Amino acid sequence: MKNYFSSILPAVLILGSVMLTAHADEPKGFLETIHKHKTLASTTTDNGDLNPYAVVVAPVSSGVIEKDDVLVDNFNNISNLQGTGTTIVRYRPSTKETKLFAQVPQNLKDCPGGVGLTTAMTMLKSGWVIVGSTPSTDGTTKTKGAGCVLVFNSNGQHVATWAGPTINGPWGNMATVDRGDSAVLFISMAGFGLQGPEVVDPVSHYPVTTHEATVLRLELTIPEGKPPVLESQTVIGDGFAQRADRDNFLFGPTGLALGPDDTLYITNGLVNEITAIPDASTRTTSAKTGRLITKEGLLGWPLAMVMTPAGHLLVCNGKNGQAVEVNPITGKQIYAHWLDSNQAQSPPGNGDLFGLALTPDGKGIYYVEDDMNTLVLGAP
Repeated sequence: MKNYFSSILPAVLILGSVMLTAHADEPKGFLETIHKHKTLASTTTDNGDLNPYAVVVAPVSSGVIEKDDVLVDNFNNISNLQGTGTTIVRYRPSTKETKLFAQVPQNLKDCPGGVGLTTAMTMLKSGWVIVGSTPSTDGTTKTKGAGCVLVFNSNGQHVATWAGPTINGPWGNMATVDRGDSAVLFISMAGFGLQGPEVVDPVSHYPVTTHEATVLRLELTIPEGKPPVLESQTVIGDGFAQRADRDNFLFGPTGLALGPDDTLYITNGLVNEITAIPDASTRTTSAKTGRLITKEGLLGWPLAMVMTPAGHLLVCNGKNGQAVEVNPITGKQIYAHWLDSNQAQSPPGNGDLFGLALTPDGKGIYYVEDDMNTLVLGAP
């Protein structure tokens, strides 16, 4: 995501953490404990790919991956065209080294429209890495293809491609139920009916908004020593708002986080809200956009989302450089914390954040800064 408008705001607004809704007598949330931010590595690859999107922490050691390695993919190529990135990099915290993990051709066979790797990425306990592609040829949705879901082994080799009528614009960070010999993936699809950014609404003068984005459940079996097999697909949510955008490629449902009670939480950035779909792994029908959890307030184009060990939701904003913490039970927005206060954007950090993941100890977060093409650690 990119937006390069200049702005200077008072330093008091852009330094440190900003507690906007919490009070001293309330329990501290997760973000209130984050005090240090350390740049770990560049995510730019030798072929020049830019714009880091997904952030995934490896759950196991397998192939060239060690447990707790951090995988990051790129959405742009060397020309900074969105929807053309083809690489995944691996950062190893124990040695501080960064290496290319995987790369595929931009015009990969069997992936409709080619390759542009998105925030939809996960690594299974069986070692397979699964990532979504929402491709373009000119960097906008005018030339967007339906895309696909790609499967890599733990040595970075591409082994399978999933495409079809339910897969169009795999976009948001995956929520995963991993049982070892089987798994369930939840992915938002933001490509159905999406038009180019030149098609504008005559009243708002923004690109036309449609409500065709979905949340898709994929059920996999994982044979011993063989790639995952896609057994079934079920649309469990639909009607989410989406539209094209020249700076941000598209707006659509992005953050997915699964609670212990099988409730799936979804960020819908265009309308600034988080909703919930119950019985996510077992339901056979669509819950539409689900039940509203929270809206507006500290949210500003909410994107990737994770759940803390205490059961709160952390979501990074696309419109500014803040992360926001939410209690999903009460819907209360607890805290906002500046991850990126770059004043070259307006508001500070606008368009800089995207992927988000908890550190293995559950006390910190990994995130990417798209303006600098870097992986960053936020820690106590």
